[in-house]
Amino acid sequence: MNNELIVANNPKSGVAEAIKTIRTNLLFSSIDEPVKSILMTSSMSGEGKSFVSANLAVAFAQAGVKVLIVDCDLRRGRQHKIFNIDNEQGLSNLLLDDVDKNYKKYIKKTRYENIYVLPMGIVPPNPSELLASAKNKQLVKLLKQKFDLVIYDGVPVGGLTDSIIMADLVDKIVIVSAYKITPVEFLANTNKALEKFKDKIAGVILNKFPSSKDHYYSKYYS
Repeated sequence: MNNELIVANNPKSGVAEAIKTIRTNLLFSSIDEPVKSILMTSSMSGEGKSFVSANLAVAFAQAGVKVLIVDCDLRRGRQHKIFNIDNEQGLSNLLLDDVDKNYKKYIKKTRYENIYVLPMGIVPPNPSELLASAKNKQLVKLLKQKFDLVIYDGVPVGGLTDSIIMADLVDKIVIVSAYKITPVEFLANTNKALEKFKDKIAGVILNKFPSSKDHYYSKYYS
């Protein structure tokens, strides 16, 4: 049992309730069409982006949504550790393969109902180039057809183009920020970097917010 998956392991906790509220807000963040893909990003490492991504996936799955988490942090991805799955073959490997024909063999079914994970795979020498490839664009379209919701656990925006590339391909963007950890100027720089995608930004999750009942939880601002 992974202690990071609080929504699954302690569903009545303040953390779990906060994540479920975020789920509800995201469900209603688009009026015309359902949200099919979400990019989770942040300003820097250590803000809890992967933790929030995983727990948000659990919350959606508990509501009957078939969810795929794609770990597109091809440098320091963590989803395989959170869900305790093999990482020898993943996104980086798939993007060098026949996407349409072979995508299924890279996607892992987790022990949790309705949750699937496409781990990062081997660390490639050219993460940004892989994400900017025609094959990745093809994959994003394909996965939207195969799953109710795809959550992309991306890299922090600061200093890397990976999340900017992915922002162009998804329906919505969520920024994770850590309470009293993320410098205000870092968050401002993130908003500036994502300016051209401002209509896609669903909100900011303030993670590690102190609570009297739990060590920390998340708050959502749209």
